[in-house]
Amino acid sequence: MEIPIFTVDAFTNLPFKGNPAAICLIENELRDDLYQSIAAEMNLSETAFITRRNSMDFSSGARFGLRWFTPTSEIPLCGHATLASAAVLFYLKKNVNPVLVFETMSGELCVRQHEESLIMDFPLNKPNPQDQHEIKDLLKVAVGDVPIQEVCYSPTTRKLMIRLADTCSRSELTSLKPEAEALLKNESTGKIKGVIVTMKGAPTAQPGYDFYSRYFAPWVGILEDPVCGSAHTVLAAYWSEKLNKKKMLAYQCSSRGGELGLEVRDDGRLNISGQAQIVLQGTLKI
Repeated sequence: MEIPIFTVDAFTNLPFKGNPAAICLIENELRDDLYQSIAAEMNLSETAFITRRNSMDFSSGARFGLRWFTPTSEIPLCGHATLASAAVLFYLKKNVNPVLVFETMSGELCVRQHEESLIMDFPLNKPNPQDQHEIKDLLKVAVGDVPIQEVCYSPTTRKLMIRLADTCSRSELTSLKPEAEALLKNESTGKIKGVIVTMKGAPTAQPGYDFYSRYFAPWVGILEDPVCGSAHTVLAAYWSEKLNKKKMLAYQCSSRGGELGLEVRDDGRLNISGQAQIVLQGTLKI
């Protein structure tokens, strides 16, 4: 069996920046263990598998199946690998449709082109305030002695969000180095699958980011996800309310960086926009 495979850097306009995803075009569904083996082989934060629907090809079809796997497990929602999947279909396969619809574990996700960016229609996941005392040891492992302003939790995504105090500098966020083993040791209940650390940005500066963030998820086999789109379904809900803004620009402060445009819509969903660079294409032989 031969499977077309691509590596796409998402949420960036430069190669080797943003968040890399492996994208596989699948003619027929594979066994779950084979999906997982391929994702482990690729060893990126996520590998996405696009399958055809209604016997259409990848250039003319408008509806596709989409699944995402980390090196260790399948996940219910992934932003950057969805963006990367649409980039392969629009840019390489020259898909003729104005909108692509992906059928996923999180429902239908639509992606369209707009100038040099791709815009994804995603769910919005509002987090709830979390008692810091209940998870004080986990917070200590995640951010050390850096002061915390607020902690929230999203039950839908099982993501914990830690907002650093407004007195913190961006360098304090970028210098965090939580250890995977310590995070796993201090949270083994299954309630938390990822930790978002965020802080208020500097919208008056250029290019004017409204907030910064980083994302850690050793519970699904990823110590740090370079740019996590699904985390921004939580962040956008939180920061839109705190900043009283529907449109925001966000930056993920991993070593690779990444920029996301966010728009909280009146219908309760979220537009996530970003650019993508296809850096590798080849054939997976099984």
